[in-house]
Amino acid sequence: MLYYLFKYLDKLNIPGAGLFSYISFRSAMSVITSLIISMLIGKRIIQYLQKRQVGEVVRDLGLEGQYQKKGTPSMGGLIILASIVIPTLLFAKLNNVYVLLMLLTTVWLGFIGFVDDYIKIFKKNKEGLAGRSKIIGQVVLGMIVGLTLYFSNDVIIREKVKVSDLTSRERTELLDPSSPYSAQQEITMERKSTKTTIPFVKNNEFDYSWLVSFIGPGSRRFFTWLAFVTIVIFIVTAVSNGANLTDGLDGLATGVSAIIGTALGILAYLSSNVIYANYLNIMYIPNSQELVIFAGAMIGATIGFLWYNSFPAQVFMGDTGSLALGGIIAVFAIIIRKELLIPVLCGIFLVENLSVVIQVGWFKRTKKKYGTGRRIFLMAPLHHHFQKKGYPEPKIVTRFWIVAIILAVISIVTLKTR
Repeated sequence: MLYYLFKYLDKLNIPGAGLFSYISFRSAMSVITSLIISMLIGKRIIQYLQKRQVGEVVRDLGLEGQYQKKGTPSMGGLIILASIVIPTLLFAKLNNVYVLLMLLTTVWLGFIGFVDDYIKIFKKNKEGLAGRSKIIGQVVLGMIVGLTLYFSNDVIIREKVKVSDLTSRERTELLDPSSPYSAQQEITMERKSTKTTIPFVKNNEFDYSWLVSFIGPGSRRFFTWLAFVTIVIFIVTAVSNGANLTDGLDGLATGVSAIIGTALGILAYLSSNVIYANYLNIMYIPNSQELVIFAGAMIGATIGFLWYNSFPAQVFMGDTGSLALGGIIAVFAIIIRKELLIPVLCGIFLVENLSVVIQVGWFKRTKKKYGTGRRIFLMAPLHHHFQKKGYPEPKIVTRFWIVAIILAVISIVTLKTR
């Protein structure tokens, strides 16, 4: 909103109004604003939650110090949501398709998480929202995001295209006989594409259309968007649930999300800047610079929330925050065409997810085979395994943060690793 106000003031030659045309300035303001919101308003929200007795419901897991958490205010994810949405509305261009998708993701998954927390706390139902309902909500969001990214004319990339691969319409528009393009075998143009970035591979590019290359040309377009949307749904569901599982220790999911958000912000800035994109020889995504503002809001929100969520936590984010943060990371990565980096960048979420899958799968298999279920980990998700081994909670969280930083650095380095 402020962007449009200051754009108007700049036309009137008001001194200083031109600052809002710079993405670096608006991103910095987004970080500062989200920090102020999360730290100042957050305290009032915590007091309100305490007054309403919106406390954590603790299950007996046999973990050291778990009963000390009983009664700690939950649903603190509302602080994170407000700290992300408000700065984005203030400083980003609201007609940008990427910003709209990120706001939709934040509100959509935040609402699902809120309903889940509400049922747990106010309805005294420890199971919360039915798992099937959560999955349906995530699938629908994935469909909306996938279809928008595939069909929207505003979603394009700049790429080098062989003249022989141009459509007849593109040939007519670009290859006028008097145009210098007509003598070239390859030209650079902005167009819709199903290409994405893949690490450790020559040229760092992968085209989703390859997945359906065996299908005839007549049906290939249908199956291409079907494959793309299916992958988007899987990524959104997996990462949001991974963040949800990681939120089991004070500051763990918050700190890891802040680190991942910082890496995504850097990747978005490089991909949206034509100079850096050309220098690094990476995919240039026009109009994606507004995502840097959203990333700034996310970084400020998570760091500000960590002020109250660090050990010993004064508030928990609940599913309201964890589902939203996971979905934000997934959709953000998909938009900037870095979703295939998620196994590395979100390695903590992946390992936490896998630890649960492995534990449950092995338990069921051994129970069927031997009559008694056996476990690989002392407890899943993985962070509880280390708790069972006697590691102090702050040490586990700090070491997970360190691993997350290493993975974030590796993810950025992959831009030049081919």
